[in-house]
Amino acid sequence: MNKIELLAPAGDLDRLKIAVQYGADAVFIGGKQFSLRSRASNFDLDAIKEGVDFAHQYGSRVHVTVNMIPHDDDFEALDEYLLALDKCGVDAIIVASCAYLTRAKALGCQFEVHISTQQSITNTSAIKFYEQLGADRVVLAREHTMSELKQLVDNTNCPIEVFTHGGMCVNYSGRCTLSNYMTGRDANRGGCAQSCRWKYKIYDDNDEIITEHFSMSSKDLNAIGQLKEMMDMGITSLKIEGRMKTEYYIATIVRAYRKAIDDLYAQKNDKEVIEAAMLELLNAENRATNSGFYEGFPKADGHLYGINGRDVNQGFVGKVVKYDNQSKRAYIEIRNQFTNEDLLEFFGPKREAIQFKAQEMLNSQQEETTRFYKPMEIVSIVSEQEMKPGDFIRKVNNV
Repeated sequence: MNKIELLAPAGDLDRLKIAVQYGADAVFIGGKQFSLRSRASNFDLDAIKEGVDFAHQYGSRVHVTVNMIPHDDDFEALDEYLLALDKCGVDAIIVASCAYLTRAKALGCQFEVHISTQQSITNTSAIKFYEQLGADRVVLAREHTMSELKQLVDNTNCPIEVFTHGGMCVNYSGRCTLSNYMTGRDANRGGCAQSCRWKYKIYDDNDEIITEHFSMSSKDLNAIGQLKEMMDMGITSLKIEGRMKTEYYIATIVRAYRKAIDDLYAQKNDKEVIEAAMLELLNAENRATNSGFYEGFPKADGHLYGINGRDVNQGFVGKVVKYDNQSKRAYIEIRNQFTNEDLLEFFGPKREAIQFKAQEMLNSQQEETTRFYKPMEIVSIVSEQEMKPGDFIRKVNNV
């Protein structure tokens, strides 16, 4: 049985490197052309080539989104772009258009072509249709129960990718027109304004009928509880949503899933593995989560009507930029406030978190202090435990 792939998002080159270093088997990114998520930084061809070379050094793959819903003028320079991606050595592209699929195959590109969740694939006939067109993988719609997933895997031969963590869409698999209607920003062409997360007043004619502002946003997805079952049924790839998420978020989420997957393959206690992963995932949550459709059709408690469902997480306090072995002093770029009384921990790729309390705290003016609170200020502390540039520091028991 092939080991399940952990597929992580990256909005720029730094986040790609974080995802790979923390254990992603593959990373999906967006180019400057033909891609959704226009607010992500996205990659030009030089950055794509650098990202591919970096990922391949670690044995990881790079998938590039070419997933906009195209109009006629969106075919200009398509061939040139696809051939350029092939030359960069990308491992796969993700498309929402059959035309883009057939064009990539006609050009003889060596990368795989995956069908995007934007196609809302929910049945075996659709999977077989795309497979006959030459698709190498399908990314299913997010609206499946676990029993439906198993039925699809058992009755098709095409590799299947599913979402396991991150933001959900109030509409079917992201095929939403609210943003386009309300703001002129087309969600299916990269411009989603996340209109479902806005706060609305509700009127009956001219009478306001709800005093609190209303939102129609769904809770974020967290399918760690279904991880073992997905692995056992033969899912090919688990996809984490979030190309616009931070380095810390990506490091934390990838780290949690990587450890859980490896521990489950090592036949460690299922319950203990999942409980530990859930606690780790909470360190990066800013919105309430649930299991989406996997345990059945979501009811009212699967949505966020006017609230985020969780306070803004300020547990991430800084990133190490330098460590001086002689003075034992770590230099930190601040993100959120902390004091010398807080129990902290730092972690990096392939290392367990190490707990400590900050000592001999100096701000950017080299003044002694007991509290840091200015975002992006470069400060320093004494730590007997060696830290490395790029390590993340957070509060313990912040969840």
